[in-house]
Amino acid sequence: MMEKLTDIIGIGVGPFNLSIAALLEQTPSLTSCFLEHKKSFIWHEGLMLPNTYMQTSYLKDLVTAVAPESPYSFIAYLVRNKKFYRFLNTEQKTITRAEFSDYLSWVSKQLNNVNFSQTVEDIDFIGDRFVITTNQGLYQAKHICLGTGKTPYIPAEVKPYLGDNCFHASEIGLRNIDLTGKRVVLVGGGQTGADVFLNALRGNWGQPAQLDWLSRRANFQALDEAAFSNEYFMPRYVEQFYHLNEEVKQQEIRAQKLTSDGITSEALLAIYQELYAKFEVQKQRKWVRLLPHRTVSSMANTADGFNLIADNNLTEKAESYAATVVILATGFESKIPDCIKGLTPMLDLSADGSLQLEPNFKVKWFGSQDNHIYAVNAGLDSHGIADPQLSLMAWRSAKIINDLLPEPAFDLAENEHVIRWTNEDVDAQSGAVNSLRGNSLRDDSLKKDSSENDDKAEIKQQVLSVV
Repeated sequence: MMEKLTDIIGIGVGPFNLSIAALLEQTPSLTSCFLEHKKSFIWHEGLMLPNTYMQTSYLKDLVTAVAPESPYSFIAYLVRNKKFYRFLNTEQKTITRAEFSDYLSWVSKQLNNVNFSQTVEDIDFIGDRFVITTNQGLYQAKHICLGTGKTPYIPAEVKPYLGDNCFHASEIGLRNIDLTGKRVVLVGGGQTGADVFLNALRGNWGQPAQLDWLSRRANFQALDEAAFSNEYFMPRYVEQFYHLNEEVKQQEIRAQKLTSDGITSEALLAIYQELYAKFEVQKQRKWVRLLPHRTVSSMANTADGFNLIADNNLTEKAESYAATVVILATGFESKIPDCIKGLTPMLDLSADGSLQLEPNFKVKWFGSQDNHIYAVNAGLDSHGIADPQLSLMAWRSAKIINDLLPEPAFDLAENEHVIRWTNEDVDAQSGAVNSLRGNSLRDDSLKKDSSENDDKAEIKQQVLSVV
């Protein structure tokens, strides 16, 4: 049996699509449905380690940034669960991943447009609609929104050795691991690596014989949480970033890496204090090594485990590390979901085979322009460093919903700030680029009389001083 035509169907229910689902419940003119293969909402269950914290404020929840009156805010969650005052007494700046996951699950249980145990097997475009095939039946949608998330990144040199003793960190909470007496090599110097290292250091999975933490970064580097760095996670910056040329975009993404991919100062301090207590106060044998500037280049089986070869980027020499257990904190990567492979010939992909997005998070495609494919967590290259993060998810959700409607449902206009990233301003609704100074200083008006070169130079300098 085929369900009736729905305005928009979301594929996958992670935080990003859950945000859209929550805001759509306040938009009765649009019908919606979100399909998730899991039996209930679960967010990174394999990474729910003890005492791991969010890097983002709890106010940057599913809805608050664009709809503070929503019944699905984190504050509403605290009130409805009778813990508002006790939460305030904790004076937390950030919350644990476990509590944020509980909040997300709480919201998912209240939404009528979220459907679990629905495995999307195929998506076709037929006539004027998308036809979605699931294990439960067929659905029809005018528009779809892809929110299937990212997959663990496994370096090619390690893939042949995956198994019980070599696995991605995203699985660690799902495994009954015992590191007692084992030589452990942890690869990856970001926040996940730090969380795994701290738990292993504290013996939460048994006492390792040796714990080596390899990172290709120059040091175990702190998250850049400075006020001005956080301006990268503002709607205005993202809108202007979209219109930069591709080379500049990649340059900016590289320069901003530690604003999203560093380790919190709290985690670094906890690690340092734990190291001090164990090796300076308790005078334990130094069974831990922190190894920055190392890039794993190859791996091989041995009689009792593995041997990893890592290039030391300071000495430019290869080093060898023995392991009985290898844990990969190597991040995640974007892949086009299998369920839309049938649409691939109609997708306008980039040179590396990735989805390309328009300003309002529509996927560029050659199909009907009256039917849209939206994608969340797929716009790092187009929209910048904020796109994979939770910081702007409510704003992005509202942008997508506004794009679906003849009149915007959410006011996304911002007050002008003193930081001017370019000498151009982006209209918040249309994405159009407009000159900050209007037309009065257009180049063509400066070329009327060649005898006015000095005046032109002075006026152009005034324009440049706006930046």
